[in-house]
Amino acid sequence: MTSPPPGVSSGRPPSRRAVLRAGLAGAAGVPLTAALAGCGSGTSISSDPAELVLWYWNRSMAPSLLQQAAEQIPGTSKRLRADVIGGAFDNKLRTGFAARAYIPDLTAVNSNAALYFPSEDQFVDLDDYGAQDFKDDYYEWKWNLGRTPTGRFLFFPMDTGPTGFFYRSDLFEAAGMPSQPDEVSAAVRTWDDWIAFGKQLRETSDVALAGNAVMVFNQFVNASPERYFDKDDKPLFHEPGSTIREAWDTAVKAVQARVTRNLQIENEQNAAWNSGKLGANIEGAWWMKVLSDTAPDLSGAWRIAQQPGLPGNSGGSFLAVPKTCKDPAAALAFARWLTLPENQAQSYNEVQLFPSAPKSFTTGLMADSGGFFGDQDPLAFFSTAAENVPTTFISTYEKQVEPFRDQLRVVESAGKDPDQAWDDAVESIDKILEKRGVI
Repeated sequence: MTSPPPGVSSGRPPSRRAVLRAGLAGAAGVPLTAALAGCGSGTSISSDPAELVLWYWNRSMAPSLLQQAAEQIPGTSKRLRADVIGGAFDNKLRTGFAARAYIPDLTAVNSNAALYFPSEDQFVDLDDYGAQDFKDDYYEWKWNLGRTPTGRFLFFPMDTGPTGFFYRSDLFEAAGMPSQPDEVSAAVRTWDDWIAFGKQLRETSDVALAGNAVMVFNQFVNASPERYFDKDDKPLFHEPGSTIREAWDTAVKAVQARVTRNLQIENEQNAAWNSGKLGANIEGAWWMKVLSDTAPDLSGAWRIAQQPGLPGNSGGSFLAVPKTCKDPAAALAFARWLTLPENQAQSYNEVQLFPSAPKSFTTGLMADSGGFFGDQDPLAFFSTAAENVPTTFISTYEKQVEPFRDQLRVVESAGKDPDQAWDDAVESIDKILEKRGVI
């Protein structure tokens, strides 16, 4: 266990963690004694001291596990009430914080966890309840995304989205291009290789590798240790040779080589994958389910290769505990139990949540793809990819960088000069950051 961050007391009854760990190790064993009583503030949704209320969105957790926790959260004396929250999930949660009323005892948080960094005082530091003891059971890069710049651990890892290069092997083969995963991986080791490969494919068969420039830009960034800001929220894209400028230039090169198809609407992209106008996509492991649901007739045609450079992460979620929670120790017990390897395997089988715990893949419980990817094992592919995702920092101010994507769309759709578009994007973002006192 590392020492707590500055300003956080390390003084707590030594028996609390021992009891918590014993309860979690047994999963459904002896009930866990609550470490803290309810706050008594009246902010919780449920006044029942034995009931913890969870907010989540549809398909973000396995129904069978929620049903089990509704009877009793394993290792505790509490039970779970799981409320599905539709629509603007983040707005509803933040509204509750602002009003100091109608706040759940624990909540799912999407991949935009950094959105809550400015409100970190609204959440429990899970390290105070022994969360650090479980760190080694999860992918390091995923665990690190749950820690704020001030050092507080607020977001417990649920699922992940390691990325890969999905492609239509039948279209590649028909064009006389490499079509087996190892061959394709070797042919696209760098982004320049990927663009050259795509240019040849487009010239040979009029098949594009990417729906649009923004996809290229996003996945370049998702696979990079450096993103838009450092941990002090200093913009990095002003620096010469920054990752963001590299991502921009790569996306522009892809447009100029006609590797992208200028499809800006999701339905158009879906139709293009089915028709063969689009032959590939770089996306997270969750895209396996999208493919099998929307293009069942193409079973056996799709394969997955390594993308250029490192694999990235696209998507994935967390669990967080608001400070008004009636029993933070029990809430952490639920988070830990939900993400045990066997339960993550079950979550994958039920709602295709890709695990954050590597040992999930050795349980022997995870269902295979049923041959949708031919003789390729996508679980083996993505479990290896997940081990190589770089650790990075996602700032709360990444919400403000949309002008980069807006300007890329204009470059692709209207032929705007790329350098002018870059300058316009940076100017727009800087104005927003200046208003917020970031720069």
